[in-house]
Amino acid sequence: MMTNADPRELAKFSELAHRWWDTESDFRPLHQINPLRLDWIDGLAPLQGKRVLDVGCGGGILADSMARRGADVLGIDLAAKPLKVAQLHAIEAATPRVAYREVAVEALADEMPEAFDVVTCMEMLEHVPDPGSIVAACGRLVKPGGWAFFSTINRNAKAFVFAIVGAEQVLKLLPRGTHEYAKFLRPSELAAWCRAASLEPVSARGLEYNPLSRRYRLSADTSVNYLVACRKPA
Repeated sequence: MMTNADPRELAKFSELAHRWWDTESDFRPLHQINPLRLDWIDGLAPLQGKRVLDVGCGGGILADSMARRGADVLGIDLAAKPLKVAQLHAIEAATPRVAYREVAVEALADEMPEAFDVVTCMEMLEHVPDPGSIVAACGRLVKPGGWAFFSTINRNAKAFVFAIVGAEQVLKLLPRGTHEYAKFLRPSELAAWCRAASLEPVSARGLEYNPLSRRYRLSADTSVNYLVACRKPA
């Protein structure tokens, strides 16, 4: 079940694991966008009392914040070092109601079908060999009437300029090589996988960065970074 993972991607994020909770490190953008994505998720699917799965949780930035909103959260990943960082942070910060496991989402879908009110998979799909398989597994894990949230990067010329040339080479918001253009996903491709997984897309938002104010914001522009919310029919 570990075949749907790129060993190079796992190694890349494992090498940086010790910096995951340093807000001025390579993960600074994740810390900056987390309040935006957290509020968006919580606004559509209020997290208080919900059972939530965070797929590709890394060091636990989103999983930790969702637990602090009152959810019972399970974070999963296939990179062992970031998971250990997430577990250690949960202990040090005394984060309630959060746990972590090293398991493939496809394997968890076999083990715990329709077990979660909310499934999140953020900034992950563009890093795996078969993103459609990830979406399908997320669909199997969501309860009827539940929500699934995805975020990724569009595939077009503008996204190449902004997400790779701009973010990695000019502004140095991310380390060089963080993303590969060929792995970016058009919203139409993601929507097709969602519908095939019995997930109906109901809302989409773009994520924009202003280099002058050095701030991110959600917008209607999904041409580069974007988020999609889906509902599983009850």
